[in-house]
Amino acid sequence: MATASLGAEMRSDTGKGVARKLRAAGRVPGVVYGHARDAQSLSVNARELDKLLSHIAAGSTVVELSLGGATTKTLIREIQRHPFKKVILHIDFQELVAGEKVTVDIPLVFVGVPEGVRLSGALLEQIMHSISVLADPSNIPNHIDVDVSHLAMGHSLHVRDLTLPGGIEVLSDEDATMCAVIAPRAAIEAVAAEGAAEPELIAKGKADEDAK
Repeated sequence: MATASLGAEMRSDTGKGVARKLRAAGRVPGVVYGHARDAQSLSVNARELDKLLSHIAAGSTVVELSLGGATTKTLIREIQRHPFKKVILHIDFQELVAGEKVTVDIPLVFVGVPEGVRLSGALLEQIMHSISVLADPSNIPNHIDVDVSHLAMGHSLHVRDLTLPGGIEVLSDEDATMCAVIAPRAAIEAVAAEGAAEPELIAKGKADEDAK
C-alpha cells in the first residue's frame, strides 16, 4: 500500500469568492468527507499538492491528511482542474475507515517483452491502464503486475486472467481486454492495400475483354 502525507487547513467560509481568494494566495480549496464524519471544508498549499501529485497514483495512494491537529487517512476522490491553465481548482478527499472497503482504480503495469514482439516483430497494444476493485484501505496495492512475456502474436489478456492478492474484489468487466499482441501497422496496411488493388485488376480485365 502506497502512502503519502499532506498538510491542510480547515476553513469555515465557502463560496466562489472565497475560493478565488484562496487560489490567489497559493492555496487550493477542498473538502474531506466520510462515513463517520460530516463534510469539512479545507485548503491545501498548491505547490505542495502539485509536488505530491507528480509522484503518486492519485486514485490509489492513501494520503495521510494533517488537519486540525489530527492525521486522517484519506483517498483523493476528485481533482477539478482549469480547462486550459495548469491550475487545480478544487480537490475532494474521502476519509478511510479500517475494515470498511472502498472502490479504487489500481494501475496496471505490463511486465516483460511478449513472445510475439521478440519473435514476430509484433506490437503490444495496451488497452487498459487500470482496473476498478473493492478493497480494504489497509490492503490497497500500489499497482498490479501483468506478465505479458508469453503472449504470441494475435493473443490477448483479459481481466479474468489476473492473479490478485487475497481480499480484493474485481469490479471491472472480467471479459474486458487489457492488452493484445497485434501485427505491425505496416503489415496491416500492406494487406489492406493488396485487398484494395484486386478489384482494379478485375475491372481492367473486363475492360480489355469488352474492347475485343
